[in-house]
Amino acid sequence: MWIIGGILIYLAIKKDMEPTLLLPIGFGTILVNLPSSGAVTQVIDGVKEIGIIDVLFDAGISNELFPLLLFIGIGAMIDFTPLLTNPKMLFFGAADGPTSIFVANYFNSNYIGAIVVAAYSYMALVPIIQPFVIKKLTTRKERFIRMEARREDVSKTAKILFPILVTIIAGIMAPKSVALIGFLMFGNLIRECGVLNSLSETAQNVLANLITIFLGITISTKMQAELFLTKETLMILCLGLIAFAFDTVGGVLFAKIINLFSKKKINPMVGAAGISAFPMSARVVHKMGLQEDPHNFLLMHAVGANVAGQIGSVIAGGFIINLVSKIL
Repeated sequence: MWIIGGILIYLAIKKDMEPTLLLPIGFGTILVNLPSSGAVTQVIDGVKEIGIIDVLFDAGISNELFPLLLFIGIGAMIDFTPLLTNPKMLFFGAADGPTSIFVANYFNSNYIGAIVVAAYSYMALVPIIQPFVIKKLTTRKERFIRMEARREDVSKTAKILFPILVTIIAGIMAPKSVALIGFLMFGNLIRECGVLNSLSETAQNVLANLITIFLGITISTKMQAELFLTKETLMILCLGLIAFAFDTVGGVLFAKIINLFSKKKINPMVGAAGISAFPMSARVVHKMGLQEDPHNFLLMHAVGANVAGQIGSVIAGGFIINLVSKIL
């Protein structure tokens, strides 16, 4: 586990892969695996000693507080204008996977450490995994497709109503998603209302960074050797890679299907941005478009699909929680 922690720290510092999360997770992994570590709860000579990381876990993760607060910060970062000017990009979010960490924690999974590492490692590897998958599924002619730039102005009223209406609709369709989508949209409402600029900046920077630090270091309590070094963990990492790849496949193929019936063609690469890796995936697609054609600017379209992926991910997570809760 020390080696795993060291690898995560190396990827964060040397490769700049999601350093805000991988660095605290990597350091925390070493911290909780030291012999008789006082950072985690343990029984020594029949006496139970409470570890501070477990205290933080119970206070902020077991009750979903940290992830939900982080969603406020993410919501405040998102500009829904590209999505509102091109609403059909919303459909690409349907090809994305659920918010796995929140769902796993909701059901008190013993494998949350592996799920966290898988989720954020693959998000960090977006610039490596997605271009490979996209090029395997598309021709150069398809990657060369230009999309008209949309410059319609979106009214302030529309921007304010959007997070409110999405919360109501999602809450009716998937009641279990209300906390997730509600906090995400509340953060966006703070951004768009125009009278809470200081709170918006705080949510985007101070709140998001602070919660990310706590989330990363606290989640390491599930990175203890007896919980992490299992065959199930390896299976989860493999499933994570498969899910990430198929999210990309689904978006690309969905764009191709739309092109069969649409006069205005969609660059299939834009479909790949319909995952919740925001905004990395949109940047990757934009960069690939420029590599094929220096005058092909796909950023706004890709951002629209990427934002849809955020919404789709949250709603999908709510549906899964609702479905599995009924089964259990």
